[in-house]
Amino acid sequence: MKLRLHNYWRSSASHRVRIALGLKRLEWEYVVVHILRDGGEQHRPDYVAKNPMEQVPTLEVVDDDGGVRLLQQSLAIVEYLDERWPDPPLLPRDPYLRARSRALAEIVNSGIQPLQNLSVTNKVKALGGDERTWAQGFIAHGLSAYARLAADTAGRFSVGDAPTLADLALVPQLHSARRFGVPLDDFGLLTRIEAACNELPAFTAAEPGRQPDAQPA
Repeated sequence: MKLRLHNYWRSSASHRVRIALGLKRLEWEYVVVHILRDGGEQHRPDYVAKNPMEQVPTLEVVDDDGGVRLLQQSLAIVEYLDERWPDPPLLPRDPYLRARSRALAEIVNSGIQPLQNLSVTNKVKALGGDERTWAQGFIAHGLSAYARLAADTAGRFSVGDAPTLADLALVPQLHSARRFGVPLDDFGLLTRIEAACNELPAFTAAEPGRQPDAQPA
């Protein structure tokens, strides 16, 4: 079996999957989808055939017999990887804590990230707005909610003492928060969790600036 991840260095959704692949110690091929060049390579017909939402990432699973299966949407991809390669687990075994991990991840995935997405910020700019100001309030509100919920479950990480799906969502979102100029001084719990994550090679290897298509700041 071969794994190919179609992704972009600065995409927070792609970042989540890169972390998961690293934690699972899987070999995979990095396929660049440049979401800015030539109007965005995610809109090309060959890529739209793989991902009708015209977004990254897409995981291409190539079987030993040459058959290809495609997976879209970062959290679905991460859960596939977790079920297919269960060690180390990315969701707690306790049903309540599993649900809390998913809830924290969804604060980022559905409550913050769509509102800072390139398609949305481009529309804000087209309507005459400031995309940074637009995104900042949503990011700060979402991180505040995350911090309040994580306070009930946090150990070294967001839920207990091992990284979970929640942390795979949090760390890329903190990268994005800095990019949009959101102050993190009041999010001590979250930056402490981030520091614990960054002690693990899978997290540092997945950082945007370390990717082969990374561009200067």
